[in-house]
Amino acid sequence: MITVALADDHILMRAGVAKLIEEFGSYKITCRAGTGIELIDQVGAMGAPDIAILDYSMPDMDGYETTVWLNKYHPKTAILILTSYDSEVLLVRLIRAGARGFMRKDIHPSDLHTALQEVMTKGYYLGGDSGGQMLDLFRKNLHENDPSKGLLSEKEVEFIRLCCSELTYKAIAETMGVTPRVIDAIRDDVFEKLEIKTRVNLAIFALRNGLIKL
Repeated sequence: MITVALADDHILMRAGVAKLIEEFGSYKITCRAGTGIELIDQVGAMGAPDIAILDYSMPDMDGYETTVWLNKYHPKTAILILTSYDSEVLLVRLIRAGARGFMRKDIHPSDLHTALQEVMTKGYYLGGDSGGQMLDLFRKNLHENDPSKGLLSEKEVEFIRLCCSELTYKAIAETMGVTPRVIDAIRDDVFEKLEIKTRVNLAIFALRNGLIKL
C-alpha cells in the first residue's frame, strides 16, 4: 500500500479527498491534519508517508513551511500542493522548496488519481502539460545527460535558471542585460522547444534535468 498524508484546514475538503484516495485502492491515508504542525506530529508518530498532499493556505504552519520541513527531514516523501495557481512565482518557490507538483482544489477525481500515480512513477506531476513529451525530447537527444547542450542554447539555459528564482520577467531581462521584448522571445522559444506552457513546469523541467538543485 502507498501511504498518503493529508493536511488541509478545511475538514470537509480533507475528508472528501481522503475518501476519494482510499477508493482508488492501493493507497492508505496515514495522517489527516489541519495544519503543518499537526502533520509533523502525526508523521512523528506514524512515520513518513510516501506522498504528502498539502494545502498551501493553512494556519500556524502553511504549505510552504511544511514542504521545507518535509524535504529536509523526509526527502523521499513526494509532496503535492493543493493550490489555486494564483502566482507562478509562488509555485516556483514551492518547487525549489521540494514540492513535486500541484493540484487545483476543483481537480477531477481521475486527475487526482493520475497525480498520485505520476508522482510515484515519474517523480513529478506535470498536470495538463506534456511532461512525457519533454522527457522524450531528451531521450532522443544525443546530449541526453546534458540538457544545456544541443537542444538549448546557453542563453536559454541561463533564462531557465533565472526563471527558477523569485525574479519577475522584467528583473530577468535586467539581469541578462536585454530588453523585456527579448526575454519574451526567449521564453516563447523555450516553451515551444520543451512543449510546456507555464513557468512552474519549466522549474520542474530544470530540476528533473539537473539545471538547478534544491
